[in-house]
Amino acid sequence: MANVLKTSDITVPTQLIDPWLGKVKNGSTIAALSGALPMKFGVGESMTFDIGEAEYVGEGANKGGSTITPTVKTVKPFKFQKTVRWTDEVKWADEDHQLGVISQVLDAIQPALSRALDFGVFHGINPTGGTAVAAMTDKLSATTNSVTRAAGDKPYANLDAADQLVLADGYVPRDIAVDPAFAAAFTTLRGINSEQKLYPNFTLGTDVSELDGHRASVSNTVSATGVAAAPTNILGFVGDFSGIRWGIQKQVALKMIEYGDPDGQGDLQRNNQVAFRAEVVYGWGIADLNAFTKIVTAGA
Repeated sequence: MANVLKTSDITVPTQLIDPWLGKVKNGSTIAALSGALPMKFGVGESMTFDIGEAEYVGEGANKGGSTITPTVKTVKPFKFQKTVRWTDEVKWADEDHQLGVISQVLDAIQPALSRALDFGVFHGINPTGGTAVAAMTDKLSATTNSVTRAAGDKPYANLDAADQLVLADGYVPRDIAVDPAFAAAFTTLRGINSEQKLYPNFTLGTDVSELDGHRASVSNTVSATGVAAAPTNILGFVGDFSGIRWGIQKQVALKMIEYGDPDGQGDLQRNNQVAFRAEVVYGWGIADLNAFTKIVTAGA
């Protein structure tokens, strides 16, 4: 059962001091590497068309027709929510002492909902509990393109191998989503007899940076360490992230709940509590899994 925030869990200071930074949980690498598409609620289709190349026509020669090859990909909706409850006393303490506790807790809801998109698209799992969601059939971890990183491997060699698999399937490997553990293998590399970093433009964060010619975004959602019920052993996804069709189908405004039992932890009024809830409905589909390669640890 989830914990309920109590006044004993917070310190009432004589003056407000900005909260210290603990572990920084990044946002969504999917959102960083691929743009959102406008979507309506419900199951839909994402369509792309291939009309081939242009035709040369000689002087006086006849023009030929062009073949149009449509590709239709189903986009399914998936709802994620975050519900936080606390006692009336916490609300009163926040109001009287201007702690900003409520705003701090509510600000933490949004990143959790952002990471939920990654957990769904990368692994098809429920971020709470980490188990597979049967309806999430479109996930990057299902790609059959795979590179195994063995002990002692140069990280750029793994990246090169992943690129070759994507290129062999006719796609351009312009992007990479990287787990922090794998990312560190790049950031620690230095030139021969030099302290110069080999990848000075590569940064550890979800904001897009440059890694060996790739648009890169770093997050622990790539491996889902500490979230997935079983180890995924995934270190990175390389490919063309424009092939991921995703969008926000519905964003339910933050609302305060004062009555009932919204999360199975008992009646709010009986326990002198209030709850806040935010919900978002994502829709996503992957045009072609062959446009991606996963990099995994040895023995995966």
